[in-house]
This record gives sequence, C-alpha cells and structure tokens, in this order.
Amino acid sequence: METSVCAAALEPSVFHGQGADELHRFLEGVRSRGESAMAIITIGDAADDSPRSVMQPYNNSFHLPTRGNTIPARRSVIAGRRLPQGTRPELVPGLGPVEKDLGLRLRNHRPVEAPWWALKLIGELHGGVTGYKPAGELHPILVDGLGEPLVAVWISLEEDQRWYVIPDATDWSPVLDWLVSKALPAYVPGALRRVRSPHFDDPALLTAAEIEACQALEAEKTRHAAEKVRLQEVLNQAKAAADSVREGLLYGTGQELEDAVAAVLRAAGFTTVELDVELNGTRSADVLAVLGEHRLLVEVKSAGGEAGEKLVGALEKHLATWPQLRPRDPVSGAVLVVNHQHKMTVAERTPQVYRRPEFVASLPFPVLSTAALFEWWRMGDWAAIQKAMLNAVPPAAAPSPAVPSPPRPRQLWSRWRRRPEEAS
Repeated sequence: METSVCAAALEPSVFHGQGADELHRFLEGVRSRGESAMAIITIGDAADDSPRSVMQPYNNSFHLPTRGNTIPARRSVIAGRRLPQGTRPELVPGLGPVEKDLGLRLRNHRPVEAPWWALKLIGELHGGVTGYKPAGELHPILVDGLGEPLVAVWISLEEDQRWYVIPDATDWSPVLDWLVSKALPAYVPGALRRVRSPHFDDPALLTAAEIEACQALEAEKTRHAAEKVRLQEVLNQAKAAADSVREGLLYGTGQELEDAVAAVLRAAGFTTVELDVELNGTRSADVLAVLGEHRLLVEVKSAGGEAGEKLVGALEKHLATWPQLRPRDPVSGAVLVVNHQHKMTVAERTPQVYRRPEFVASLPFPVLSTAALFEWWRMGDWAAIQKAMLNAVPPAAAPSPAVPSPPRPRQLWSRWRRRPEEAS
C-alpha cells in the first residue's frame, strides 16, 4: 500500500531492501502535511538467550533514520542489552498521559517470564565506530531498578518524529489500541480527522453542549487527580508511621524492639518511661508503663527460636529489687514481652511464647508475644492491650465471707427437751 499517507509506521527499517524505501515515503508524506511521524519498533530477540561477550555490552540495536545528507555516515542507534530474568519495570514519575498509558499497558499486561532489554541511545559512524553525540533524545517510560530505560520514546531534534521502543515478545493488541485511541489523537489528530475516526472528536465541530460536557469532564479528572495525590500522601504518611513499629515489633531486637513495644503501649494509653535512661544503666526492667494508678515493670526480650525460660527469672529479679531502686514508687506488677521466633515469618510462629504446661502454670506474671501485641495494635484494639497488661495486677483482697455462729447449748437442750422421742 502507499506508505506516504499512513498515520504511523510499525517496525520500519532504514536498510535497503528491508523497508528503507517505504520508510522514506512515509517520512516525506508526514513532512509534506506538517505532521509528526509516529513509529513503533521492537528491540531484542526473546528466543535468543545465548551468552553475550563481555566485549559487546549490547547485543541488539536499531538504527534511526538520518535527516539530510550533510554527514551521511553518522547515525543514531538505539542499543539494547538483555537483562536477567525477574526484572521489575517501574513507571518514570511525571509522565504525560499518553506515555503513562503505554507504560501501564506494558507493565501490567506483559507476561512475567518475558525478557526486558536495557536501552541506550548512542551515536556511531558507518562501520560501528561509537563515541559520537547522537541526534535527538531518548525519554524513558519504564525503567528497571537501576534507572535504565526499558521502554522509551526517541524524539528527533526537530521534534517532528516520535519513535516508541518496546521489547520483543509484546502483545501487539494493547499497543495498537493505545496507538489509535491515545497516541494518534494527541500527536497526529489530522490522520484521524481525514478518516473520520470515532476515536477523535474535532474540537472545531463540537456543539456548545459537547464543549460544556468536555470541560466538566476535564474538571472532574483534575479534581480526581488532585484527590488521588492527597490520599496517596495520607497513605504514605500512615505507612511511614506504621513501618517502624511493624518492623521493630515483629522482627526487631534490642533497642529497636524496646522502642516499638513502648510505642504500642503509648498508643494504648500508657505513659512509658525508659528505665535504662532513667536509672542510668541496665539496673532494672526496660520500660515502666503507667496507666492510672497502676505501674508495671515491662521487660522486653527477643529470641530467634524458642524463648528460654530463664527470661522469666530475670524479670523476677527486677521485680524483687525495684523497692531498693525506687522505694517511693511501688509497682503493681510486671509483664514480660518476648519477640520469639523472630527469624521466622509471623505465620510460622507459635501463638504462645511458652508451651510447657507446668512452666506456664507457674508463671508469676503475664508473658505476651509481640505478635499478639502487633495484632491488637494493628486493629486499634487498645482495650485488649490494656486488659492483657493489667492481668499483671493482682486483684484487690476481698473480705472473707461471714460464717454463721453455732447454736448455743441452751438452744440445743431446749430443742431436745421438746422432742424426747428422738432420745430413744
């Protein structure tokens, strides 16, 4: 077919006998109409996973068309280097709506096992000599973890050509849908106007009602985008606040774990005192937790596997020595908090810190797992945390029940005298 009237070029080539004549007519037709040249090219060969030479960092390339004949030997090349399996692409921040739409389609619908190629724009002379400044710019759309482009658009110096580079093994259906519904209306509207495409509404032909509806729709899109940004910021702040507690409580040790436990207790309404700082050394438990009239010593420990029973003895010692450290500040009880089996995932851990029945029955104070604290904290169940902590407080002594007095001897004798038949 006649390529000079085409709206876009798919997989063009600059090489003679492989499409160079068709590409030349396409570009000349675009220039004559004053439009932008749209092209989509693929890079790489998904079927070729053979090792590459360390002397040749890029194993795929695509040659871009040159304009004019001032330096016919100099050209720009987009080179590709196959990346290891498991590469995770990410959108470049601040993309325009057209490029963002393409990036989302390729990121979300590309098969997980399909390979990716890192892209680079280089300048070379005929014969493969590199080191020259390339023409145009390569703008990334998707990048890998190191920021290297995986999907990009090359824009010519005159900004009259847009060449989109996508990886091999891409399903063309969503790409072609993007081309017709997003890219051409934005960059080559004249092509859709000529064929009266249903994907393009000519602004010069809209009625007042259509214009009003379009303006309202754009305003709603703007409001939605602003609200999405606000809610994303709220989510980011909530996540940042939760991360330190979550990581410290479930996988932390030492000071990180103590800080997380103290944060959970404060969220549940307790006032906390870091005793190592208060007493200028590790002379007692880790935290003093205060709620109303109740004061509790809290010892915080961690164990990669099963928690040792000697942890209980350490807290018993702290409880016994507290009157000598703070005789005017008596405590109501003590609680041992243990991040046990922290080298395992939370789902693999045992619910209870200690499981030997005889030892559990002899515990003088509550022993709480950080996983249980986390679950209450995660759901905001402050009452459950308070109840679990205050189990360390012994109930107040209740008065003994009244015992009825025995009958007096005279009453017994009187009753005996009234019923002489019972004496026999």
